[in-house]
Amino acid sequence: MNLALTRLYVFVQCLAAGWRDDERGQGLTEYALIIALIAVVCIVAVLALGTQISTLFTKVTNCLSSSSSTACSGL
Repeated sequence: MNLALTRLYVFVQCLAAGWRDDERGQGLTEYALIIALIAVVCIVAVLALGTQISTLFTKVTNCLSSSSSTACSGL
């Protein structure tokens, strides 16, 4: 009984040591964190500048669809 428990303990310790020393997923995790940070920055920028960008797009659309030069004077 003691021998079986000792072998089981050694087996579990070897498995845990293999998982601890495995760094294959480390690069993927770092890239995921960088992408998440970029996404948060983009969301904050869109929320902060959303109405200004929308107004600018509306002005550009009006300028492109209008044949007069007065529609483009605000750009």
